[in-house]
Amino acid sequence: MQSVIRAAVAAFALALALGAGTAFAQAYPTKPIRLIVPFPPGGTTDVLARTVGQKLAQALGQPVIIENRPGAGATIGADAAAKSAPDGYTLLMGAVHHTIAPNVYKKLSYDVQKDLTPVSVVAIVPNVLVVSPSFPARSVQELVAYAKANPGKLTYASNGNGTAHHLIGEQFKVQTGTHIVHVPYKGSAPAITDLMGGQVSMMFDTASSALPYIKAGKLKPLAVATARRSSALPDVPTLAESGLPGFDIASWFGILAPAGTPPEIVNRLGTEITKALALPDVKRQFAAIGAEPVGNTPAQMTAQIKDEVTRFGKLVKEAHVSMD
Repeated sequence: MQSVIRAAVAAFALALALGAGTAFAQAYPTKPIRLIVPFPPGGTTDVLARTVGQKLAQALGQPVIIENRPGAGATIGADAAAKSAPDGYTLLMGAVHHTIAPNVYKKLSYDVQKDLTPVSVVAIVPNVLVVSPSFPARSVQELVAYAKANPGKLTYASNGNGTAHHLIGEQFKVQTGTHIVHVPYKGSAPAITDLMGGQVSMMFDTASSALPYIKAGKLKPLAVATARRSSALPDVPTLAESGLPGFDIASWFGILAPAGTPPEIVNRLGTEITKALALPDVKRQFAAIGAEPVGNTPAQMTAQIKDEVTRFGKLVKEAHVSMD
């Protein structure tokens, strides 16, 4: 009899918990949502976050406030998100960089697979190798020849230590056998400024960030780092076409929440993001910057992150990249 009573009590408690969770999700949100962007304003991560954040605000009926928290290869912003309350009111605009960081930083105060809950990948954007118009090389082959003739003279900028663009640069050096010095920045915008000013020689960046400067004639694209050419830069060859077979590293951007965020909220956010990405004006905005909308499920994003942590771990070892 007691076992029956205990079972009934447990079932009742579970029903209450589920009911409370459902009610909580239905009431959500009742206040502004903070979307942490781990880079400065102006870069691809920031632009995509503001586009999606605006649509989320309209769908959810609450402001989505963008908070830029740059530094340490996007890990400062990720750490802040991971340590926030799991109530759906703090989100992270994550990126491919967060699947690289566990492999290059010896000490991270958070675990991207344990402390953050994937919601949805927002977009995939190709990366492009750019130089200033005055740079002597007009192709990847000429750049490699120049670098080999002047070891240590060239520099390449990235949007931070341990980011995808840092790793792409190191992979480029490995495959070409060149010695090019890495110069990390806190984001794409300041790196591009110095590239145009001649303080650095070259840079791998997302097509989204580089495209306005390419169109204005302020940057010269030499190649894209993906397996196929970018629809935004159809005349620019791939690195594979330029003599680096198998080179394929794209950048993805997506929303994550602190671990423990109620699944009802995670699913609702994912649903609203998918709806937003299907809107014609969002598609036009993304196409204008060379971004391809995705909108996958939390489970699919979780699997993607797991796979990339493993894949980039192998690349990091090959390129001998490590941060303290």
